[in-house]
Amino acid sequence: MRYFIKFSYNGTNYHGWQSQPNAVTVQETLTKAVSTILNSPIELMGAGRTDTGVHAKIMYAHFDTEAPIQVENVVHKLNSFLPKDIAIYDIILVDDQAHARFDAKKRTYEYHIHNTKDPFLTDLSWYYNAKLDTNAMNEAAKLLLFHTDFECFSKVNTDVNTFNCKVTLAQWVQVENKLIFTISADRFLRNMVRAIVGTLINVGLHKITIDQFKSILESKNRSEAGFSVPAHGLYLTEVVYDYV
Repeated sequence: MRYFIKFSYNGTNYHGWQSQPNAVTVQETLTKAVSTILNSPIELMGAGRTDTGVHAKIMYAHFDTEAPIQVENVVHKLNSFLPKDIAIYDIILVDDQAHARFDAKKRTYEYHIHNTKDPFLTDLSWYYNAKLDTNAMNEAAKLLLFHTDFECFSKVNTDVNTFNCKVTLAQWVQVENKLIFTISADRFLRNMVRAIVGTLINVGLHKITIDQFKSILESKNRSEAGFSVPAHGLYLTEVVYDYV
């Protein structure tokens, strides 16, 4: 029987989602917890990877088990067992062929910047107080919706077969003392969002023009794009399926 598990995590204390030797990860922590509560070894397949320090407001993973699950009971036990920076919301019975990664139709990320020093946001948002032209940043962000190849924003030496992504939303919004960038696409490349944000910040600083941003998109060259912003301001906020 295959189940989806819906959860969130604060990524501050983790070396990203994916299990790796000699590092504490979300996948490893959650896998051990589910295996312990179900008294059976399970393997988790996540909807995607997040890097060290990146957070997830909503994340999904799937696992297989032989016996039916009493959902409310298992959710309660997991939340009691897991550390305080991982929360379980639901466990959902799905078709045996359902896949948390490959069946996702859309993913959404937010990047949070606060422009007034705030000790309560230290690990949850990037403190950056330079004056930014958000109108120019939004004009440049619109170009992402009309582009498909995002190799210029991809981590180099990555093992993907294609750099094509379909971006359906990309916008900046000021919320009190925070500037939030939201981007939705069918898929994302490694480091893509952080590289896009860093390059758009260069537009907001008037270091590059909107036309230059367009040229960067067309270059397919990571060295042409801007810096990658720090991981702790990035959140996975939505994963959409046809059946969940």
